Amino acid sequence: MANHKATKKDVRQSAKRRERNRYYGKTTRNAIRDLRAVTDAAAAGEQLPEVASMIDKLAKRGVIHKNKAANLKSKLARRVNTLAK
Repeated sequence: MANHKATKKDVRQSAKRRERNRYYGKTTRNAIRDLRAVTDAAAAGEQLPEVASMIDKLAKRGVIHKNKAANLKSKLARRVNTLAK
């Protein structure tokens, strides 16, 4: 570990960001898992915008790539639409 004051601060900041990103990522993965488990079309339709918003926030923060976010949202929307039929 470095001995410079600024480097020590950077290590603290990056650790804080990493923990925060892990929390948001895990929370979003759990929400995606719960949405995939839903079999009721109405409930899935209500949950989809919230989960899509969480995915967008991860992409905006750089936790996941924007194309991965788009793929996840597309697959979830397709699944919810098949439930409606």
